[in-house]
Amino acid sequence: MTSPTPATAATRQDPRPWGLLFVLAGNMLIDALEVSVLVVAAPSIGADLGLAPAVLQWTISGFAIGFGGLLLFGARMVALLGCRRVYLAALLAFTAASLVAAVATDPALLTATRLVKGFCAALTAPTGLAIISTAFREGRARDRAVSVYTLFGAAGFTAGLLLSGLLTAVSWRWTLAFPAPVVLVLFLFARRLLPPDEPDAADPHRGEREGVGGRKPTAESAPVTTVARRYDLAGAAALAGSLLTLVYGISLMAEHGWRDARPLTALALGTTLIAVFVMVERRAPRPLMDTGLAAHGPLIRSALGAAALNGSYIGLLFVLTLHLQTVLGRSPLETALALLPASVPLAVTALFSGGLVRRFGAARLIAAGAVPPFAGQLLLLRDDASMRYLSVVLPALLLVAAGFVLAFAALNMQAVSGLPATRRGMAGGIYQTGVQTGAALMAALVAALLQMNRAAAGASAADVVSGYRPALLLIAAVGAGGLVVGVSGLADRHRKPGSCDG
Repeated sequence: MTSPTPATAATRQDPRPWGLLFVLAGNMLIDALEVSVLVVAAPSIGADLGLAPAVLQWTISGFAIGFGGLLLFGARMVALLGCRRVYLAALLAFTAASLVAAVATDPALLTATRLVKGFCAALTAPTGLAIISTAFREGRARDRAVSVYTLFGAAGFTAGLLLSGLLTAVSWRWTLAFPAPVVLVLFLFARRLLPPDEPDAADPHRGEREGVGGRKPTAESAPVTTVARRYDLAGAAALAGSLLTLVYGISLMAEHGWRDARPLTALALGTTLIAVFVMVERRAPRPLMDTGLAAHGPLIRSALGAAALNGSYIGLLFVLTLHLQTVLGRSPLETALALLPASVPLAVTALFSGGLVRRFGAARLIAAGAVPPFAGQLLLLRDDASMRYLSVVLPALLLVAAGFVLAFAALNMQAVSGLPATRRGMAGGIYQTGVQTGAALMAALVAALLQMNRAAAGASAADVVSGYRPALLLIAAVGAGGLVVGVSGLADRHRKPGSCDG
């Protein structure tokens, strides 16, 4: 073990590290609840601003695009500029975006604030655990700090639903405004508690002196050590642009139909940008994504499985929120309480999930965890004109919860299994990019199907529920895909029963 720094050596006596943990965990909570805080508020936003589902979904997918599309770029910014300065700047930008969103009346401006907040999360997400690893001595203190940090993240989705229900009862704008003062307080504490950056970590010319990745310059690397090349702006723009354009194309389909040239052009452009991103990363001297990781089976299966699990869940919540409020007449708070059974079990069991993975193995839990959500999705597809809560919706939510309890930690751990420590950071970024991509695309697709098949004004409840069917079929198809991916991981005969390997 390396000798602890002065900060880590004094952890037990000095309360500052625990104050720092409060800041990091608090921000993790805010980032996590931002994913769910607008789910319950969405119908109220749509009614107030006159937004169709395909436009309304941008309030959800916008954050996921900013987060997932720029996560790898955010990690690069942190590496080049330093944790402290990037973290503080992200907190201030998040505060400003929250305030602008609270007064926005233009859907485009509201979407822009969600993209900005997602990018801020992409900047702070790679730094939390890194700061904890330096502020706490290896061993019990660090394990306890990581547990607190993880618990706050797991509880964030549940907290977002509850806050959304409470605040939307007053005004949906409060769901957008309330993070501002909280994050501002975190910023003030962070200024005092965040450790200073290493001098060379914030040196913009370090790469020019040492070469890409800290190596001495070579004949091949010397010409490409400009700031733009080191940040890989081309790769970042291609990745974020592809996701943004794909979601835009899907939303255009809801308005103009599947055969119209406008959505088809947008989808073609989005697909092209994916190819551009791959080409740029293969040629970049210091790419945002190591394309060689595409051959690492556990990572790819984890990313696909998590994208299916998270995407189908977000799509399902979008449908159920509209159903509970528009058909069953539930208030925003009642809707939030009705959706809690799907998220509370994960928050409660988060601290014990690592033990499950060590005992049963990641692949087994992932395969088992894909079964209950798919069963719940099939339950919602059964012929029930009213889609009643107690007999249909609640059992489906509990089945989804069972899937997250079994598979959530296993997917995270399998994503980086079998990789050296130097590659786990990038692998984790790729995995989280997949998670957020699934959320963004599914929110857009489900909203488009709901808009294209919605019943006319004054239609009966049965007709309204019938309009959900295409969206529910898509959700079930994605759930089935996740099940196939999960089962495919069992084919690795070399995995030990207690291993996390995929």
